[in-house]
Amino acid sequence: MTLPPKVTDRAFERLAEIGASDQGQALRVAVDGGGCSGFQYDIKLDAPAEDDLILSKDGETVVVDSVSLPFLANAVIDFTEELIGARFVIENPNATSSCGCGTSFSM
Repeated sequence: MTLPPKVTDRAFERLAEIGASDQGQALRVAVDGGGCSGFQYDIKLDAPAEDDLILSKDGETVVVDSVSLPFLANAVIDFTEELIGARFVIENPNATSSCGCGTSFSM
């Protein structure tokens, strides 16, 4: 069974901190061809579209387009703060390998 991605509380909290919903924006998580491993994540603030999967909590929203959805099945969308910086990250069980920075992957 294919499950949609999950979004952690930390990711929703970060969206609230930056005021995404106040700006009418959602966090868009998409998968594009390219990157050093074959596919790459495209993560940005954007307006929801008609065919998006919408994941919401406490007024904040994460959206995934229908083309990217199969690549993100059962994935976890999170936010992390480390010495090298803070960023949204994807834990993707479908990826067979990924690059060192975690922005591209292969299946």
